[in-house]
Amino acid sequence: MKTFFELAQTRRSTRKFKSDAVPQELQEQLQQIVLMCPASKRANPWEFIFVEDKQTLEAISNCKQMGAAFVKDAPLAVVVVADPQKSDVWVEDASIASTYLHLAAEDLGLGSCWVQIRRRGKENGEAASDVLKALLNIPENLEVLSVIAIGYKEEERKPFDMTRLQKEKIHREKF
Repeated sequence: MKTFFELAQTRRSTRKFKSDAVPQELQEQLQQIVLMCPASKRANPWEFIFVEDKQTLEAISNCKQMGAAFVKDAPLAVVVVADPQKSDVWVEDASIASTYLHLAAEDLGLGSCWVQIRRRGKENGEAASDVLKALLNIPENLEVLSVIAIGYKEEERKPFDMTRLQKEKIHREKF
């Protein structure tokens, strides 16, 4: 098991996946992890849709103008949705859950990549979230934040280069 530091250093966005399915036992671990995510006032406004069907993955990959095409080749995608009526910080809560998915996938030997859905759309102006709501029967009261593509990495990427840390972004006591 990697330390948190090692996970943060080695987790890189993966857009090319092997065709191997993500085993159910690993999916169950991912499900357990996201259900343990912190949420403001423990409101748990998030919900998760695990998608493996190839036709559905292809449709998800076309939900917005650009930045989602690689989803069609992922063996698994997790659509992260949340209920704004349950929490005024649903975006933050769902973002934390999305990040947990990334780190959990890395810890389980999988790759992942975030697909931004909120405030994104198709060339014709149709919102990506509306496309996904129709495709996946998502209730109208829920908002779609992201899609996390997950699978075995086609290739390993180098860990984050520690010499590239932007240390000038760190401030102490005052800006």
